[in-house]
Amino acid sequence: MNHNNTTGSSAGGNNSMEERLWDYIDGLSQADEKEMIGKLLKEDLAWKAKYEELIKVQDWMQLADTEQPSLRFTKNVMEEIARTHISPAAHKYINNRIIWGIGFFFIAMMVGILIYGFGQMLSSPGEASTVSKNIGKLDFSKFFNNNLINVLMMINVVIGLFLLDNYLSNKRKQFRKEA
Repeated sequence: MNHNNTTGSSAGGNNSMEERLWDYIDGLSQADEKEMIGKLLKEDLAWKAKYEELIKVQDWMQLADTEQPSLRFTKNVMEEIARTHISPAAHKYINNRIIWGIGFFFIAMMVGILIYGFGQMLSSPGEASTVSKNIGKLDFSKFFNNNLINVLMMINVVIGLFLLDNYLSNKRKQFRKEA
């Protein structure tokens, strides 16, 4: 009998000893293997110590498994969560007329600002009659010289782009539903 292989004194033998002991504990060993390991457990202190250590680990793992909630408990919790009222999606409680009203307001603001700007460009005396002839000579600096107008224009452009994006994404969703 090779003493190094049976006692597991080498590193590879140690893993082999653990694997063989786990198989023995789990009842997966062959009959002759069980007999040999039983004999080693009676005669070899290293095998006996490792066996007792592995038995403690197995007992600890079995205790840890019983601390987990049962599947029925988990199912009960999930059913209780399903019964609670989940808030509806935003499109169900946001009034689309209000959104369109806000959009119309900002579009009206942009149109008003443009009308105001063109009025400022044409306010110089004598220019109104020559605008159609000299449209390329219009001075746009009169329109864009006021910081407040510039800020309002930027805000309106950003909001207008946001509304356009929202409108196009809704159209895309409707198209996907139809397809």
